[in-house]
Amino acid sequence: MEVTGVCCVVGVVVTLVFYVLRFLNWVWFKPKKIERFLRDQGLKGSSYKFLFGDLKEMVQLTTQATSKPIALSDDIVPRVLPFVHKSVLTHGKICFTWMGNKPLVHVSEPSMIPEILANYNKFQKQKGPRHSLIKLLGKGLFSTENDQWVKHRKIINPAFHVEKLKKMVPAFYISCSEMINKWEEMLMKESSCEVDVWPHLKTFASDVISRTAFGSSFEEGRKIFELQREQIQLVLKAIQSMYIPGSRFLPTKSNKRIKETSQEMEVLIRSIIDKRVTTMESQKIGNNDLLGILLDSNHEEIKRHGNHNFGISIEDIIEECKLFYFAGQETTADLLVWTMILLSQHTKWQELARNEVLSVFGEKKPHIDGFSNLKTINMIFNEVLRLYPPAMILGRMIHEEMKLGNMTLPAGTYIQVNTLLLHTDLDIWGEDAKEFKPERFSEGVSKATKGQTSYIPFGGGPRICIAQNFALMEAKTALVMILQRFSFELSPSYSHAPHSVITLQPQFGAHLILRKL
Repeated sequence: MEVTGVCCVVGVVVTLVFYVLRFLNWVWFKPKKIERFLRDQGLKGSSYKFLFGDLKEMVQLTTQATSKPIALSDDIVPRVLPFVHKSVLTHGKICFTWMGNKPLVHVSEPSMIPEILANYNKFQKQKGPRHSLIKLLGKGLFSTENDQWVKHRKIINPAFHVEKLKKMVPAFYISCSEMINKWEEMLMKESSCEVDVWPHLKTFASDVISRTAFGSSFEEGRKIFELQREQIQLVLKAIQSMYIPGSRFLPTKSNKRIKETSQEMEVLIRSIIDKRVTTMESQKIGNNDLLGILLDSNHEEIKRHGNHNFGISIEDIIEECKLFYFAGQETTADLLVWTMILLSQHTKWQELARNEVLSVFGEKKPHIDGFSNLKTINMIFNEVLRLYPPAMILGRMIHEEMKLGNMTLPAGTYIQVNTLLLHTDLDIWGEDAKEFKPERFSEGVSKATKGQTSYIPFGGGPRICIAQNFALMEAKTALVMILQRFSFELSPSYSHAPHSVITLQPQFGAHLILRKL
């Protein structure tokens, strides 16, 4: 009995030691070994800190940076990406930091980016706590990989063909007309008034998504937007406390509400889909909205191969709808708000854009055939997306050791393409890189970038944003209609405070003085 007892104790001790050593290897020995491996190749970066890595400093610097606005002439990078800015300034354009116990290699060199963006099977979307939280806003194309991604992309593609997008311009027009009518009501008694245009632009963009995605289910779509807006705030809060290991799994009020909003959205979208499937089967409705096109494309793919495995599930369609809702309205609202802010500062360009609009459309409704003649507005949008890209970083991850340029990176390495740094790099764009100069795009993007991969507002490679034409067409419709009816300038109460709420947004709104033309 005593021998048995001793054996049991020894077994427990050995097991305990094994797991302690395994834990220590995970949180200390392995990261330190990787750090030496990276430094031996000449890479510079921050020293690994036990368990947290640089997460705590990231949150602290972000909190400090967003505590007060900046001057209009200030560089926005230290405010919106304070930790990245500090790291690159200290260690160089190619350097490493630590996302918890995983190395994160920062890439701000154009020569390396084509390889990262083109090889989507090798350089996959980031995994981890932050990624898992963002996925709650909609997985779909954002997070699928390999064959699954190919299948999803193939089925979704028809929804964004130009011929389909043409049919959505009336929905853009209706939603923008509602916003403009509200602004005109504000100006009925005064020649000018101050308006925070940011909430109006967000409502416009969400209304467009509701109409173009769900058509006749527009009001239900609005409810989805309200839930998602709440969820974005909760997810952002959770990301900022992410350096506390396992915090996202705790049964806190915030974590519970994140799950509740996700479930409520799923129920709403599933209800819309179920009703749509029924009406499509009885041929009572067409497929001119995104949901109808997606369901039709999925049905055709299954029918062509005679196998449901070639289609995507209802759960997948729900996730695609959630993702389109989030990405669609965020991207367009961001582009429009920064365009209006910059044109309020640079009134010469506002006049040039208005003159172009009036020469192409006069006071008539904007239409897709005229959009190709908006050269000045194209230049303006390109420059706005350069200075204020909606997504300031592109995250990737490798699952096996591989080379990138002259570097050999270990499996599990995060890779971060710093889009905003690329877009404002003086070595690439010149001494005026931080300035608003749409004329740099007068001969197109390729000429402006000198053939380098240094301009990627919608990503690049096979995984380039599938909805970029949708977003640009929607933004053109709105800007044309705004320029036809109003002039605008910055209000004295405007505070310049770009910050990241997953996408790049004005922290304190966009207070402008509107004048009716």
